[in-house]
Amino acid sequence: MLRRLRLAPIMLLALGVVAGCSSSGGSPSASSSASASAPASASPSATSTAVSDSGANSLPAFPSATASPALPAPSTATAEQKFIAAVFTDAQEEWQSIFTKAGQQYHKARLVIFSSAVQTGCGNETSEVGPFYCPADQTVYLDLKFFQDMEQKYGVKGDFSQAFVVAHELGHHIQLLTGVTSQVQQLSQQHPAQANSLSVRTELQADCYAGVWAHSAYTRDLLEPGDLDEALTAAAAVGDDFLQKQATGSVQPEKWTHGSSAQRQKWLQTGYDKGQPSACDTFSVANP
Repeated sequence: MLRRLRLAPIMLLALGVVAGCSSSGGSPSASSSASASAPASASPSATSTAVSDSGANSLPAFPSATASPALPAPSTATAEQKFIAAVFTDAQEEWQSIFTKAGQQYHKARLVIFSSAVQTGCGNETSEVGPFYCPADQTVYLDLKFFQDMEQKYGVKGDFSQAFVVAHELGHHIQLLTGVTSQVQQLSQQHPAQANSLSVRTELQADCYAGVWAHSAYTRDLLEPGDLDEALTAAAAVGDDFLQKQATGSVQPEKWTHGSSAQRQKWLQTGYDKGQPSACDTFSVANP
């Protein structure tokens, strides 16, 4: 259980309409909204490693800080919304501190909690797409039913599994600020055959960024035993190979969009172990 988080003022909306751009894994019952990746064992072409991550490489490690006041674990829908907002606020404040320390400007993202569907700068989308980040309006969108489905279908439990998803989506905002998002979009348009591989690398980096924030939470004594395991379980449950096998009984790496369960766990663990954004350069390694 994540122990102490401050709930700062945040733009938190309960809506009933749709949107989507970059999801943490998609709904357990639906395929992902991102592009797909080649198998981890396949050697990527030079194109797929052409993304420069110099923006993140210049960011220092997360500093330790005094723990924030306690916030009860979610037991009702309202408490769950407050918990999600608290995680989002805490992660965003930590990233803002890092950008400031590096002499870079940080533009805050927004969080919208909706129900069923929502309209955004990326268009209209239903909750079937799962949690996602829309770079057009720099907003994380999340339907709490996603967590209910994860628990009911795959046994993913624990508040830190939810925290991982929130931190992953905020990781896409960091990619927007460091220029990775625009580079990936441009390369994907120029080299469509590499779009899947670029998408996977992008998603794995967001997993790593979630781990970096988790490291920060650990240094501030916010974690309890078992919290990281909850996040790793969630990462495995949104792996493309796991979801494909659950849906069709087979695995098709060429259609991956976020990476395998093992890859997602690996990069989450990497971010947690290193605690530095520079450790999350998934674009420079041969096999992420």
